[in-house]
Amino acid sequence: MLDAIFKIVIFGDAGSGKTTLTKRFKTNEFISDSQMTIGVDFETVTFEVDGKTVKLMIWDFGGEERFRFILPEYINGAMGGILMYDITNYPSLAHVDNWLSVINGRKEKIPLVLLGGKADLDIIRQIPFKEGKKLAKEKGFSGFSECSSRTGENVGNSFKTLTRIMLNRF
Repeated sequence: MLDAIFKIVIFGDAGSGKTTLTKRFKTNEFISDSQMTIGVDFETVTFEVDGKTVKLMIWDFGGEERFRFILPEYINGAMGGILMYDITNYPSLAHVDNWLSVINGRKEKIPLVLLGGKADLDIIRQIPFKEGKKLAKEKGFSGFSECSSRTGENVGNSFKTLTRIMLNRF
């Protein structure tokens, strides 16, 4: 029996790791040859957090500029979100305000987690952990972390953090 069902959105620049994050969370496998998301992709994952069975309906948005116009329509009904950037690509963090302007255009604010992807590529890191964390605090995100879909590091924890926030809020 389900204790909660939440629709969440994952968004951010193209190539930031949104699709591999979603696939890793669902299958616990790294999909190295994932294709660019055209428009929006949809997955469901049921899991346990703090003794509660929760189903997430995960809407993964294509990060290319040409798909941004559909985001306002698809975020309706979302209870939370993950804004993802690539720690090896500085512009992906610089575009956070652009993404927030789309999400914050809603009447009701939703909890958002800022997530730095590709943490396994620390050797070519362009964005220090502290910079991502500082931005998350300045912009009012409900949480911040970095993860690696390749190794699985913090993937489950990222979804659990957002889910806990939603369980406490709704």
